[in-house]
Amino acid sequence: MADKDNKTVNYEKLKETVAVGVRMQDNVINATPYFLEENKKQALGERRVGLGVMGLHDLLIYCETEYGSPEGNKLVDKVFETIATTAYRTSIELAKEKGSFPFLTGQTLEETRGLRQAFIETGYMKKMPEDIRQSILENGIRNSHLLTVAPTGSTGTMVGVSTGLEPYFSFSYFRSGRLGKFIEVKADIVQEYLDRHPETDPHNLPKWFITAMDLAPEAHADVQCVIQRWIDSSISKTVNAPKGYTVEQVEKVYERLYRGGAKGGTVYVDGSRDSQVLTLKAEENNSEQLSMFDENEKQPVVLVDTITDLRATDVTIGSEVGNICPICRKGHVEELGGCNTCTNCGAQLKCGL
Repeated sequence: MADKDNKTVNYEKLKETVAVGVRMQDNVINATPYFLEENKKQALGERRVGLGVMGLHDLLIYCETEYGSPEGNKLVDKVFETIATTAYRTSIELAKEKGSFPFLTGQTLEETRGLRQAFIETGYMKKMPEDIRQSILENGIRNSHLLTVAPTGSTGTMVGVSTGLEPYFSFSYFRSGRLGKFIEVKADIVQEYLDRHPETDPHNLPKWFITAMDLAPEAHADVQCVIQRWIDSSISKTVNAPKGYTVEQVEKVYERLYRGGAKGGTVYVDGSRDSQVLTLKAEENNSEQLSMFDENEKQPVVLVDTITDLRATDVTIGSEVGNICPICRKGHVEELGGCNTCTNCGAQLKCGL
């Protein structure tokens, strides 16, 4: 959806894609085999779909706009307003062609109008443009819900774009797979930018190449709230917080999400679990896993914090009280402030809540 030459969003292409996506997803409801009659009744009754996005950070980079900045949030707001209004107008047109979702249709015209009136008086619909609300009152709408933002962690990585609405975790990192943490992921967009701008120092990229851990947790939360304004279902978004983030600080982030209108939220404190999906270093790879690759094809993987012959000692590394910290391998785990916390590096390893 990016016009890379003009560094803008191609809104007409976005509208066309959303309209096709809504019609396609509505058709999927009828094409789906339902194994339980209750599921079929519910799915066909509300005709709920969930059009989402991925590659949002790529779009912002192409527009040379910083994720999480006031300018970035203004652009994100316009993008999702376009998606939402187009999706709803398309669903209204579908209702004219094929009828509203059955749960919005009463036994009489008066009952149907009452259901439509209640629909446009919901919190989400009150914020919609007045022409959309009036069109639903007159013509109904094909789908009870139209939008969501799924995480797309695996699919986004597979096709080489930023996942869901998230910023890049890093432009070079290791992703945890079933065979260990040795899947190195490098963002294609960096090389693409360097090819287009050969004068750029690859170690000093422009400010719009910001990463998830560079952003303040509050900035993560604000982006989610901007998008939630235009999403009628839930959003998958992680607020990344640095190591040592306190329970009180996490509490304030959740309050910020609540006040901003988010339907839910996830705050992840870096290093707070024994293992995590994304990391900036290649850990936990053993020789058996790495031997799957031919020597000539093996990617350079650095094993860090390796302690030899641990199995020959009585040392226990883990997240329980009394264990050696799995992050720094130096401190001991103690219960501090409701969390099992390392006394050396401050990593919060397990929450007692």
